[in-house]
Amino acid sequence: MIEIGINPVAITIGAVSVRWYGIFIALAILWIILWLGWQVRKGAKISYDTVITVALVGVPSGIIISRLLHVIDNIVVAKLHPELAFIGAVIDYTQYPGQIIGGGGLTAYGAVLGAALGIWIYFKISKQEIGYFFDLIAPAVVVAQAVIGRVGCTLNGCCYGITTSLPWGIAYIHPSSLGFGAGVVHPTQVYEIIYGLVVFGVLLLLKGRFKPDGSLFLIYLGLYAVWRIGIDFMRMGNPFLFGLDQAQIISIIVLAIVVPVLAMRTRWMKAETQLESNEEV
Repeated sequence: MIEIGINPVAITIGAVSVRWYGIFIALAILWIILWLGWQVRKGAKISYDTVITVALVGVPSGIIISRLLHVIDNIVVAKLHPELAFIGAVIDYTQYPGQIIGGGGLTAYGAVLGAALGIWIYFKISKQEIGYFFDLIAPAVVVAQAVIGRVGCTLNGCCYGITTSLPWGIAYIHPSSLGFGAGVVHPTQVYEIIYGLVVFGVLLLLKGRFKPDGSLFLIYLGLYAVWRIGIDFMRMGNPFLFGLDQAQIISIIVLAIVVPVLAMRTRWMKAETQLESNEEV
């Protein structure tokens, strides 16, 4: 058993508390921006102005949709399982609408899909090639979401797994931790960090291997969807629909879209074709 006694609150200034989770979310955003800047420096077909605009569009749209999915999740679960609302496991925001804005609670899927939607709208308006950009950013997103973000979850004491007797099980012993009192649990956050690093390596190997543009980003979405369907059976969550949690339902929808699109449209590029493509860039 591994005990984690870290205070999830990193800094307190007056009435303002900054949690480690928030710090790592900020680091994840910074990582994506730096990654894109590095790609521009290497000769990617986007400008620094585009990188800045994408950040200004993607961050707020990601936060909005992330918060929206959290609110919807809580409302649906509260209506279907009022006993969970009674014990405070979820919040029925229809009864407390004042907590919708400014309250705590975000979803990883909402952040990714929300940011992607906002960026897609921006690229459509500015008439830029969106598929190329999504392929460029895909490896960075998986590190931000499944690696840096999950380090924040680990320190925050959230997104942990079910109880376990395995020697690498973790126990949160700080009273302020969200996982305090949960017992010895699977470190599902750490499992996802490892998986995220593997997917990052896979995406780097596959970069430039598929056409049309956008295929690599779809592969990332598919790989992450498969992971969430499986790992969420090991996580402490609330049933959303059909005994599955919200992330699993979204993952099934994502796979239902991504798999047919990849099967019908994506083609493998031969090595010499890829080399020619890289030379053109």
